Amino acid sequence: MKHDLKRGALLLASATFFVAALNALQKLTGTRLPALEIIFFRNLFSLPFVLLIASRTGIVLRTHHFRGHLIRSVVGLISMIMVVITVTRLPLAEQQVLSYTQPLFLVLLSIPLLHERPSLQRWIAVLIGFSGVVVVALGKGLLNTSATSVSTVIYLLALAQGAVGALTTMQIRQLSATEASTTISLWQAILMTVMTAAPLPFIWVTPGWQDGLCLVVVGAFAGIAQVLQTEAFASAQVSAIGPFAYTGLLWAALIGWFGFGEIPSSAMAAGAVLIIGSGVWMLRHDRALKARAVIVATVEAAEGS
Repeated sequence: MKHDLKRGALLLASATFFVAALNALQKLTGTRLPALEIIFFRNLFSLPFVLLIASRTGIVLRTHHFRGHLIRSVVGLISMIMVVITVTRLPLAEQQVLSYTQPLFLVLLSIPLLHERPSLQRWIAVLIGFSGVVVVALGKGLLNTSATSVSTVIYLLALAQGAVGALTTMQIRQLSATEASTTISLWQAILMTVMTAAPLPFIWVTPGWQDGLCLVVVGAFAGIAQVLQTEAFASAQVSAIGPFAYTGLLWAALIGWFGFGEIPSSAMAAGAVLIIGSGVWMLRHDRALKARAVIVATVEAAEGS
């Protein structure tokens, strides 16, 4: 695999921009349209871009793990619903920060689901990351009994989305053992489109031309982000460019500031440093472990010869 760090980092940072932009559009339409309707159009209009990615290596829908794709799509749909609800009610930057708890939940879920034993460094990173969540909560007064139940529930939902997102990632890893990434993406787009189309007659709200245009752009941006992310991880090692995924916070903060007048608080900034710092630490720790494993394998091979 080629390793072009500059290209990979630029592509991944660009992908996070499109994700932040589509979240902003979901925030605009989320006050007028049902979440499932937004998600239906997001998947429908992103499908051509998924097909574009798949066409490069061959469009393959044949699978022996349809149940796995179905479960992964259901969990992914729940995660998308959570995102639409939370971006509609929270500042974009705060929702983005809380979504960065996904690597922390990956560590916790790996214990019962993958029977892994996280290292001490990982546990320290998890504690630091969740301390960042507490800092964000304190900044909003959510730990105060006088805080409104609505705001508390929405923040907890944003935090839960990190856990659901982590579960989705673990399911993708399990499917990746036997399925191509393009096959997983195709089944996701198809199944989510079908699942969200079923309830449309009961929840349908006719969008105006502005909302309709936003829905088309949301789907296009989702597809573009997926193309850019795929190219990024094909250009460089994941452990090397992974930290650039956190540029999404910069885009979310800028769009929220100039588009919605949302000025990030000092507590949000401090919490972001702790949450992102813990994620970067885990990425670097994984990179160090892989490098050590390569060295050990090389030494053992040399001794064996």
